[in-house]
Amino acid sequence: MRKAIPLGVVDYETLKNLNYYFIDKSMMISDFLMRKSTVTLITRPRRFGKTINISMMASFFDMTKDSKELFKDTKIVETEYISEMNQYPTIFISFANAKNDKWNVVKEIKLQLRKEYDRYAHVFEQKMTVFEQNEYESLVQGLMTKNDGLLDNITDALSFLMERLEKYYHKKVMVFIDEYDTPFINKSFRLS
Repeated sequence: MRKAIPLGVVDYETLKNLNYYFIDKSMMISDFLMRKSTVTLITRPRRFGKTINISMMASFFDMTKDSKELFKDTKIVETEYISEMNQYPTIFISFANAKNDKWNVVKEIKLQLRKEYDRYAHVFEQKMTVFEQNEYESLVQGLMTKNDGLLDNITDALSFLMERLEKYYHKKVMVFIDEYDTPFINKSFRLS
């Protein structure tokens, strides 16, 4: 069967599961691990494949997945780094739709955070101090009001989720943010 070219496909799992034609860039994972950087910013020209590459990395590291089938025919499985597959709590957020006016930007940011909070709901069942519980409830309330145009009620939402994940799993958290600059590219958008 002939493979299709993945026009408009931005998710690595979709690319592999639906048997699209692809170029194996899995060695990017070994480059990432060899650098041992705390933060990595991937800047490339438009249409370079940043989204698929970030999605690939998130699928590789995410401990809530079993990615053996996704990576079975890639070069990364031939390296020592295969032992890192599915070993980390992983957050993947895309701001691709966070554009146009302030209200839509805020709504999209909150929707992305809500998705990750839902995905990891079990980590909030673990006992929290009274202060952690208070912060959690405040953040959830901020995330519930997705159409209020306010970001100040969720400023610590990502870091709080990371702290809870690290406490629950006793491992560092991998965070992948795609299209991080989209909310700021549109000239008509202003946070104030």
